[in-house]
Amino acid sequence: MPLITTGKKFIRALEKNGALGLYMPLEGGYEGRYQRRLRAYGYQTINITARGLGDLDAYLTRVHGVRPPHLGKKTIGQDAAVGDIYYIPPIATYELSSLPANAKGLALWIMEGHILSRQEIQYLVNLTKEEPKIKVVLEMGGDRYVNWKPLADTLAAA
Repeated sequence: MPLITTGKKFIRALEKNGALGLYMPLEGGYEGRYQRRLRAYGYQTINITARGLGDLDAYLTRVHGVRPPHLGKKTIGQDAAVGDIYYIPPIATYELSSLPANAKGLALWIMEGHILSRQEIQYLVNLTKEEPKIKVVLEMGGDRYVNWKPLADTLAAA
C-alpha cells in the first residue's frame, strides 16, 4: 500500500499552534498513522482518554492523590472508610523531565475530547503556551476525512 500522506502539514500545524482539534472518520485507523509520523519526527507520544481525567491541571502537571475503587470492601479503624489515598506523579511533567536528549517534545494525544468543557479545552491551549515542549492533539469528533484546526478555533466555534 502506498503512503497516503507524509503528515508534514499536520506536524507543521501542531508545531505552529501547539494544540490541535482533530476530526477523523469514525471507523478508525487514521490516528495511528499520524501518531507514527509524530514519533518518527522526534516527538514522544502519550495516549490518554478524556473520560475520567478529573482535574486536568492536577493530572498533567502536579502530584495528586487518587483513591482506587473500594469494590465493596471498607477499611476498619482510624482511616477513611472509602480507602487509602495513593499519590501518583503528574503525567506530562514527569514524561517531560525524562525525555531523551534528541526528542523534540511531548505530544499528548487525548481521545474522546468532545466530552471536555470549554474551560478544560482552554486549559490545554494555555498549557502548550506555558510549556512549549508539550503539544496537544485532542480528538474532537468524526468527519468524512481527516482534518484539523487549532484548538483555540474549536473554542470559538462551540
